[in-house]
Amino acid sequence: MLTGFFWLLFLAEGVHPQNNCSYQEVLDHLKITKSNELYYMTRPVKNYKRPTLVSLEVLLYAILDVVEKEQKFIPYVWTVIRWHNEHISWDPKHFCGINNLSLPAEILWKPDLTIEEMTEKDKAPPSPYLTINNMGYVEIQNDQVLVSTCRMHIYKFPFDAQSCNLSFKSVIHTAKDIRLLASDNSSEATEWSRELMRTQYEWLFINMIVTTENATDLEGQDVIVYTITMKRRPLLYIVNFLLPVLFFLCLDLSSFLISDKGGEKLSFKVTVLLAVTVLQLILNEILPASSNRIPLIAVYCIGNFALMLLSLLETILVMHLLERDNSPPSVSNRDQTLGDEKEGHSIFPNFQGGVTNWSQCLPDMSAGETMSELLPVARQGDSSSLRGDCPDLEKLSDELRELEKTLSQLLSSSREEKPGGYWADLAKKVNGIFFIFYLTTVVVFLAVIYTKWNETDSW
Repeated sequence: MLTGFFWLLFLAEGVHPQNNCSYQEVLDHLKITKSNELYYMTRPVKNYKRPTLVSLEVLLYAILDVVEKEQKFIPYVWTVIRWHNEHISWDPKHFCGINNLSLPAEILWKPDLTIEEMTEKDKAPPSPYLTINNMGYVEIQNDQVLVSTCRMHIYKFPFDAQSCNLSFKSVIHTAKDIRLLASDNSSEATEWSRELMRTQYEWLFINMIVTTENATDLEGQDVIVYTITMKRRPLLYIVNFLLPVLFFLCLDLSSFLISDKGGEKLSFKVTVLLAVTVLQLILNEILPASSNRIPLIAVYCIGNFALMLLSLLETILVMHLLERDNSPPSVSNRDQTLGDEKEGHSIFPNFQGGVTNWSQCLPDMSAGETMSELLPVARQGDSSSLRGDCPDLEKLSDELRELEKTLSQLLSSSREEKPGGYWADLAKKVNGIFFIFYLTTVVVFLAVIYTKWNETDSW
């Protein structure tokens, strides 16, 4: 009697005996087995003309990498797919309140969603289970490491912002079979992604825009596009690349304080130019091989390289002018003088016709003796006798010493540099004018590059 009372009480409260409180009882009721083709072979509808509504939710978990050279975007996303299976339903009251359960993913039919931009197979293992509820709604959750292609806009690198798309659609089903719906809007997807974000690499996540592109006819396909916008953190590139190039440009400007005499200035400029060339090679390893527009950072490097090259050419020109001004006097005058002497014209007009007379007054010169050695000997002799025979010998000796002194002064002055020569003055003017032009060009060039980098993106 008491047992019957409790039985009626359980029935009134919707509670059934203990033997109906297991998941297996629900599966037996639904006849869900691996051998039942009803659940996994075909689309789960009772009328094939009715499309299956598939709800999609995508959350960005991490930005793992962005490879500009290969135009690749590698995010780590969390996807949730929901759809309705019309063959599944039960009353939780008959099964101890069980309203959902987990099943192996291969038992039930699943929508064949793919990502258009994916270039490599998902590296993360798929979820082995899915969840069903008593109303027939099925949900499967997956975390995916996506290697996708993304067109990079590197014009303003490293102050660039990139927008990469993840386009979800069915592989073979058209709109008459599957209709896609986004379960969250752009603001919700952005907010939830920021809460779940674990790492962003060198990028700063901005937002996620959700766009549903419904097919215009039943033969088309619905597409849900998730546009992920992110901005690069440029500090590392500023410190490691932009500032060193700017420092080299400042060194090239300071080289105008180095003297143009000698080769120190020329060697210094060549060294700076080679250093900028090395940085350009490093930049070539970062940027993509093809682009619609030349990146500003490439213009920045090429512009600095061109300015330094122009400065190097100016230094070569100035050194050439100075070398021309310091060149020894032409030998044409000396050749002309020797020619005149050969024709019988003496280079000493004051002594014309007197050489033969003076030779009689000089003592005999033995082999190896010079005129300078015999003059003192002659002076030590009898001055009276010399005056009698050669009355102008002392005058000749004085004039020879005066001539020797004059020649010594001419030789010493010819070896000294000629300050204030024509070519030296021209080199000085060229150097001053070029420095003003060079400094003005550098300021204008850097101002234009800075303005371009701060412009709003037109794409």
